[in-house]
Amino acid sequence: MERLCGVDEAGRGPLCGPVVAAAVILDPARPIAGLADSKKLSAARREALARTIKAQALAWHIAEASVEEIDRLNILHASMLAMQRAVAGLNLRPTRVQVDGNRCPALDLPCEAVVRGDSLVAEISAASILAKTARDALLVALDRRYPQYGLAGHKGYPTAAHLAALKAHGACDIYRRSFGPVRAVVAQASLWNEDPHP
Repeated sequence: MERLCGVDEAGRGPLCGPVVAAAVILDPARPIAGLADSKKLSAARREALARTIKAQALAWHIAEASVEEIDRLNILHASMLAMQRAVAGLNLRPTRVQVDGNRCPALDLPCEAVVRGDSLVAEISAASILAKTARDALLVALDRRYPQYGLAGHKGYPTAAHLAALKAHGACDIYRRSFGPVRAVVAQASLWNEDPHP
């Protein structure tokens, strides 16, 4: 029996927090209505679908690559690492994998990249929803620890309000220092901190 695994990630563009990937094998006998690209769904709809996916999928797993790994590897390679971890974490081995986008992670399984897969393939849509809801929950939790950045609102994306908060408060350890806006703030802070009279 074929077991297709869909894979997608969330959080490539934000300035802080990990990148999160999900892998999902749906049950053909229990189709889930309303699956779509997570970005096209309301937060409430995503949350409801995530609960259904977790209850009805044959297998699912959510994994991440850390801020340190993003800074060391770059965001593309960190995304691929999170995807590898998501597939490796499944408790059921898929027969093949389809990934949203135009690049596949290195897997020991047949793997195909599908452009706009999160809109075209139910398994990828499901993975997109799990990755997005997991990352959003993570950013809401980080917001409680670091309320000065407004993370619950923008989820780490470089909005005008976020960039202003970053400039005002500096970059704490959840920030991706390899990303241009963060790098600029860190460089500015180190200029201010240099003692002109050593």
